[in-house]
Amino acid sequence: MKTERITFPNAQGLRLAARLELPEDGPPLAYALFAHCFTCSKDLTAAVHITRALSSRGIAVLRFDFTGLGESEGEFAATTFSSEVSDLVAAARFLEQEYQSPRLLIGHSLGGAAVLAAAAEIPSITAIATIAAPAKPGHLRLLLGEAAKGIEQSGQATVNFGGGDFIIRKSLLDDLETHNPLAALRRLKVALLVMHSPRDRIVGIDNATAIYQAAFHPKSFISLDPADHLLSDGRDSRYAGEMIAAWAGRYLELPEPLAPSHRSPEEAGTGVTARTEAGGFRTDLFVKGFNLVADEPLEEGGGNRGPSPYDYLLAALGACTGMTVQMYARRKGWPLEEAVVRLSQNKIHAEDCRDCDEKDRRIDRFERELELRGELDETQRQRLLEIAGHCPVHRTLTGEVQVVTTLRPDSPI
Repeated sequence: MKTERITFPNAQGLRLAARLELPEDGPPLAYALFAHCFTCSKDLTAAVHITRALSSRGIAVLRFDFTGLGESEGEFAATTFSSEVSDLVAAARFLEQEYQSPRLLIGHSLGGAAVLAAAAEIPSITAIATIAAPAKPGHLRLLLGEAAKGIEQSGQATVNFGGGDFIIRKSLLDDLETHNPLAALRRLKVALLVMHSPRDRIVGIDNATAIYQAAFHPKSFISLDPADHLLSDGRDSRYAGEMIAAWAGRYLELPEPLAPSHRSPEEAGTGVTARTEAGGFRTDLFVKGFNLVADEPLEEGGGNRGPSPYDYLLAALGACTGMTVQMYARRKGWPLEEAVVRLSQNKIHAEDCRDCDEKDRRIDRFERELELRGELDETQRQRLLEIAGHCPVHRTLTGEVQVVTTLRPDSPI
């Protein structure tokens, strides 16, 4: 995780709190802006998952709290849809001045309508992704139900929205009706990705249809079934982030983020980083520019989204074994066409091991089967079998190993 806490001023001079998600293993390939849902915050779990999925693919993302929400200054009751659009433009200008102009806008729910409205004022934008967005901001009035009548009559009312109490004024309702993002969308020359779940009970999927039909090509649609409106299941928000990153690469004309061998040494990174978030065992791995995923199987409480840590350990041993025997055969000029290594791992009692000194403990046993393909004689085959036991990973596993762990100073979410 590589996150910077920052603040920037909006048009009224209020400080808006933000977090900039940066790639783990090199400079950003592009910058993006993320707009959260109505009354939500930049730290909503879905927002974190989506922006980090993008940063893992080399796209830096700024997610911030709109005026009066989260850690940002200002009075939420005084905000309108127009002020949210203004905050987005201010965020874009901040990125332009301090980092790099954003080229991708992402908006969730009402934030999706906001990015459609703001895009015309951010000339650097070449792609927009909406998630569960209403086609018109006025859809919020329907969600307020009977409370909308009270707001119209009294000028304002306290409404429970998303589990919290918020003061909503008539000025917000009036402002919602003045905006038509679909009309603005028809004038934009950007790529559009519309993402929506047919099971969304807050903003119906007919809104996605309206947005899609209003846009010119290039445009795409991805179903988020079975997700709910807030993408409460981490698997849904991660999927959304991964799909946006894959789609955006085409329209942002990025260097190939999945081909680290073509990166500069600075872009490729120099080490290995593992990041495991709450809610499961899924772990994002950054290995010298390569993006990998580890997980545990379902029966162990994981999501089975990738190999387990022991699987990676076996893979390391297998890869090292194959490389070592091929290197030796090449040096000798032997006709080894292919080396295939099959591995497994289990626990055995120490008493089952003839070479173990301690008899009342369990040890890890790695079984390795080596298949050598090519016109090799028996002497060559036996020598390569012997060489397999000298691969560096084998020696590491069977030698004395020290693991030194230090605690890094507390970092932001």
